[in-house]
Amino acid sequence: MIPLSFGQLGLWFIHQMNPGNSIYTMQLASRLTGQLDRKALEEALRDVVQRHESLRTVIRDGKGGPHQIVLDLSEYAVRLEYEELAEEEVYEAMHEASEHPFDLRHDLPFRAWLFAVGPQEHVLLISMHHIVSDGWSLGPLTRDLARAYAARRRGAEPDMPPLPVQYADYALWQRRLLGREEDPDSLASRQLAYWRSALDGIPQELRLPVDHPRPPMSDFAGGTIEFTLDAELHTALAEIARTENATMFMVLQAGFAALLSKFGAGADIPIGSPVAGRMDDALTDLVGYFVNMLVFRVDVSGDPSLRDLIKRVQAVALDAYDNQDIPFDRLVRELNPARARTRHPLFQVMLTLEDNTDAGLEFDGLTDVPLDIDAGSSMLDLALSLRENFGPDKEPAGMAAFLEYQLDLFERETAQNVAEGYRRMLAALAADPDAPISAVDVPRVSG
Repeated sequence: MIPLSFGQLGLWFIHQMNPGNSIYTMQLASRLTGQLDRKALEEALRDVVQRHESLRTVIRDGKGGPHQIVLDLSEYAVRLEYEELAEEEVYEAMHEASEHPFDLRHDLPFRAWLFAVGPQEHVLLISMHHIVSDGWSLGPLTRDLARAYAARRRGAEPDMPPLPVQYADYALWQRRLLGREEDPDSLASRQLAYWRSALDGIPQELRLPVDHPRPPMSDFAGGTIEFTLDAELHTALAEIARTENATMFMVLQAGFAALLSKFGAGADIPIGSPVAGRMDDALTDLVGYFVNMLVFRVDVSGDPSLRDLIKRVQAVALDAYDNQDIPFDRLVRELNPARARTRHPLFQVMLTLEDNTDAGLEFDGLTDVPLDIDAGSSMLDLALSLRENFGPDKEPAGMAAFLEYQLDLFERETAQNVAEGYRRMLAALAADPDAPISAVDVPRVSG
């Protein structure tokens, strides 16, 4: 039997607790303009599912625990659901489709819809369960789909180099890599020791400027605030990162921690963030769930300057990256923090940074515009995602930002003030990195 990866085990447990919830699905949506060959697209989707075993895997329970079963596509259909709609109906249709839950025991964890809004205007929506895919997976998925579509459009089978490994190989390899926790020399034992020390005494719950008390039960309904950071600010932040020998993520994390502290969260700020988890080149082109969550514990005590805070963030981040192999769910079990059904363990805020290099499809004969879908849910109290855009010469061209917030906790106006406060904090950092946090003016929030 093929075991689940450690990351999959955590998602499988959540799925069993609430199998009808669609919160752990992910979507890719694109508007396609031009003469689309629907038959070629459906064949190409089948080619991609055939190529990536994760997309045709179901999960079953057995005596040895849950395990993966890779399906033979000769017994399962990969369908492209087709519907003709008016332009104003598209987003509602996408939202409705994205809310369909997956039966991970019996169904393919992959679905696709094509909405026709005109003879040469279509919207393609692909939905996958997170247990078989992550954000990185969208890159290889879109590249392979584009290659397969180009071939099928010509009446040929796609000619793509074979993948060196499949996701099942990774699930087995991960166990060998970590070793037994009882062995003091194993990677698992050493990294758990680091995290026990790094997260000792971590706040059980971050004090955030909420408008409503945390409820005992929640459907995790969420809203999203979209905002932008212009090219001038993006360029200034990139220069600060270069000067401080830091990454853009570290600069953005310092700004986020400073803002949360200004809003009353205190001086001990745990921020969660995903890492790709693809430590071997053989995993680069696979569709699968490799991502792991790290906890970055930022010390904001003593009213540091923003420049000093970047140095603190950098030190924490480098140590965390050196110990990133322990699955987050294993870490939670080890540290055993006080739990609440509506509170994420170890951290309640998240920061994610993406670039825009693999954002869309490049279909033969079609132009593509990626579409963002508001999932209408949020597992975190606040989740801030930023996407870097670059010009033709790789120069900074601004960032798109999305702040997700839980409707049980925040009014939209408060979330808007958080987003505006973040923009102001980064602008202050760009203008004077040596200014103390206390000198930065941010909007007032209820708290």
